[in-house]
Amino acid sequence: LFDAGVIGEVGSVDAGSTQTDTLALERQRGITIRSAVVAFAIGDVAVNLIDTPGHPDFIAEVERVLSVLDGAVLVVSAVEGVQAQTRILLRALRRLGIPTLIFVNKIDRAGAGYEQILAGIAGRLMPSVVAMGSVCDLGTKLAAYVPFGDADAGFAERLADLLAVRSDAVLAEYVTGAAGVPYAVLRKELAVQAGRCQVHPVFFGSAMTGAGTADLAAGIAGLLPGAAGDPDGVLSGSVFKIDRGAAGERLAYARIFDGTLRTRDTIRYGSSQGGNAHEGRITGISVFANGGAVSRPGARAGQIARLQGLADVQVGDPLGIPHAETTGHYFAPPTLETVVMPAHLADKGALQAGLATLAEQDPLINLRQDDVRGELLVSLYGEVQKEVIAATLAADFGLAVSFRDTTVICIERLAGPGEAAEAIKGPGNPFLATIGLRIQPAEPGTGIQFRLGVEPGAMPPAFFRAVEDTVRQTLRQGLRGWEVPDCVVTMTRSGYWPRQSAAHQGFSKAVSSTGEDFRGLTPLVLMDALRQAGTKVCEPVASFRLEVPADCTAAVLTAVAKLGGTPLGPQRHGAADVIEGEIPAGQVHTVQLQLPSLTRGEGLLETEFARYQPVRGEPPSRHRTDNNPLNRREYLLAVQRGVRSAG
Repeated sequence: LFDAGVIGEVGSVDAGSTQTDTLALERQRGITIRSAVVAFAIGDVAVNLIDTPGHPDFIAEVERVLSVLDGAVLVVSAVEGVQAQTRILLRALRRLGIPTLIFVNKIDRAGAGYEQILAGIAGRLMPSVVAMGSVCDLGTKLAAYVPFGDADAGFAERLADLLAVRSDAVLAEYVTGAAGVPYAVLRKELAVQAGRCQVHPVFFGSAMTGAGTADLAAGIAGLLPGAAGDPDGVLSGSVFKIDRGAAGERLAYARIFDGTLRTRDTIRYGSSQGGNAHEGRITGISVFANGGAVSRPGARAGQIARLQGLADVQVGDPLGIPHAETTGHYFAPPTLETVVMPAHLADKGALQAGLATLAEQDPLINLRQDDVRGELLVSLYGEVQKEVIAATLAADFGLAVSFRDTTVICIERLAGPGEAAEAIKGPGNPFLATIGLRIQPAEPGTGIQFRLGVEPGAMPPAFFRAVEDTVRQTLRQGLRGWEVPDCVVTMTRSGYWPRQSAAHQGFSKAVSSTGEDFRGLTPLVLMDALRQAGTKVCEPVASFRLEVPADCTAAVLTAVAKLGGTPLGPQRHGAADVIEGEIPAGQVHTVQLQLPSLTRGEGLLETEFARYQPVRGEPPSRHRTDNNPLNRREYLLAVQRGVRSAG
């Protein structure tokens, strides 16, 4: 930003003066917590930079951004080298085919490396990397980046070796050309292969001193592909962030892939989570330019826009026509949860409102309310999130809170198929609805699939939508209170009473089916089918990779085994051993706490969600937060009370 003339002086994380880390806790801890957008120009290339966190507890912020990127810059420390989170991030970038440059930061710090950092990147991230320059005065305040060029024969040869693997044209010139491959050809092919995510150029520098940043900027403009999109096409965009304005209005940050969006346009949005699409009118548009958000009458393809007017928009919602690359999840959902408690009982209502606002910005915290126990629960990726939630509630809402001990989030998988049905005026059915449902297991990761086994014209579409929405809602709590994530639910029977009048005095709800009838009956039928199918409670399991001094291996293996882990035999890498295996996700934090003492502070742990496995022994249950359709009498009393209250 300084090199581009957007800011007058270089910001500092340590001093809390960076442009994109605006939260007080971000400045205090020196880390990025929430994604932020800033724009600048590199020559005639307009760049929208989305700064995202690197800490694993805030991986959800990264996930929301990935699908709207044209390219990425992955930052590696010249002192610490490749970290566990770096590997996880690059795997996601490569899986999505996002072209990525690597910037090795902190070359001015004592202990900074060059050759060993390149070796670590090639060995731990990917082999297809090429250093774009060298460093002089490494590890001092005078450290400088020296870019390679066409006069550097060694660089040209290394580049030709790397590019010829994937280019017949370069290979032909490499073999037959007496003078080697022309540098102009190599540079052009480097841009092609970098754009295909086949090769990753590596730059070195220092954010503190500015060394190498101009060369990185030139690499962004020359080696990452520009935005593809038609400003005159049909509107297509994706919302990746939700915020609140000064007056409390909802602000949606969106990438526009195609088309042009203008103030006062009425657009279609939503349906990203299996729900219904909405229509809303845009009342204000800001686009990012010269370091800030600038009010504009419209936003076109390739731009990031901040939109006002979409009252119930959610993170992940498509705008207009859904873009093919914005669907799906790239990281595992949170596997931990905790109870949030207000310091003062009178603040309970305010706490619920505050957490609801935070859930708008981060849907994966999955705010749940346990009415029976009077508790509010949120999902977490790690312990640092507790600190962030507490600090945000204190700063934005004036609320002091505490937390219960963190617990693991399990799921329920179907043991087999199940089927149930209830008819209008059938025994114990007070609802004017006939519903039959069959539930079957599905492959892990496929989600909940709702299908019709009856004619679509058998009922009004609104009744089918009511059943589907309620099925998805009900399956958030299975037989033991855990979510049932992967299954196929088929509606096998349907029936309703059409709109009728009593004594010709107008519409009478007493003799006509409504959506409430279908929403009320669906949980009872679905739970009967679920009982017949049966479920197995499964806990999350993490894969791990440990690097430990060879003389500490035995102690580490013993500790991992005691915590329920299944380590594989260690592999010797120099003076260290590498141990890989799996461990229950709930024990990862314990390993992190024990590792420094077990390895004299030299152990490195890398973990990633692997899968769910059936719980050994007595399966745990989670307290229900719904009206408990497993108990018909209790459920009907609660639903009927709710209906009377609404009436």
